[in-house]
Amino acid sequence: MGRARALGLAAGFVLDSVFADPRNSAHPVALFGRAAGLLERRLYGRSRARGAVYVAACVGSAAALGVVAERLTRRSPAARTAVTAVATWAVLGGTSLGREGAYMSAALERGDVTAARARLPHLCGRDPSALSSGELARATVESIAENTSDAVVAPLVWGAVAGVPGLLAYRAVNTLDAMVGHRSARYEMFGWAAARLDDVANFVPARITGVLASLLAPLVGGSSRQAAAMLRRDGHRHPSPNSGRCEAAFAGALGVRLGGRNDYGGRIEHRPEMGDGDPPAVTDISRSVRLARAVNLASAALASAGAWAVHRRRRR
Repeated sequence: MGRARALGLAAGFVLDSVFADPRNSAHPVALFGRAAGLLERRLYGRSRARGAVYVAACVGSAAALGVVAERLTRRSPAARTAVTAVATWAVLGGTSLGREGAYMSAALERGDVTAARARLPHLCGRDPSALSSGELARATVESIAENTSDAVVAPLVWGAVAGVPGLLAYRAVNTLDAMVGHRSARYEMFGWAAARLDDVANFVPARITGVLASLLAPLVGGSSRQAAAMLRRDGHRHPSPNSGRCEAAFAGALGVRLGGRNDYGGRIEHRPEMGDGDPPAVTDISRSVRLARAVNLASAALASAGAWAVHRRRRR
């Protein structure tokens, strides 16, 4: 079944590359989000304990679904491969992320700042209403760097380690973090468990993302040595224990400087600067997309190879 896992991860990555995320309410992640929203209304309270129960119920349900799927296919490698492929496709978001970056690049290259501002919420939660072209470019590059780990590397890592339950549980964790894990008066207590669990789930994948981005820097005209230096020097400076590793490596690989003032709907955050170059230009968006795609492909190859290696070891 390790071989089925490896083939399923690879097939799911190909499916995402071809079909991406369908923009309709029937997507599995959208269905999970609606169900989680309904449960939140019943369990919400300004309490870490309530938030922990909420997270346990949502993530536990997703993992249990994965366990059932694997048990039902335990006698058929072909069925296990198919189930793993579908689950992988459902939880990956690399192709959609690249398309959003390409849209932002095209809009800003033609000078349509209004269109770019309207599109930015697809990538991050910053208030785009007063952002300039350069600030929109920075927001896009930072979002692509961070979400390369969240949308691709992390689910593949957990899929390689724990199969379909790992894939579904990770996407549940990451979705809950996006729903309730942000800092606000409503979710400061209730969303604590979701945010901390997301930090734990992304700890290793974020560092894998940073290493891969550093190694692949020459593909976008960068230096692996410079990217690795920025990863070591600046990766820990970000408020998130994980996002900084991705952003610092991308900053070094692209030769740009990330970080600065961010407006999240009236909540202002000043992020430490990472990298030694100039702030990202519009042309750097397409370079960040190319780097993200290279990291995605490398992580898919590593995840499949890792699952295959486990299969070979168990057969000996």
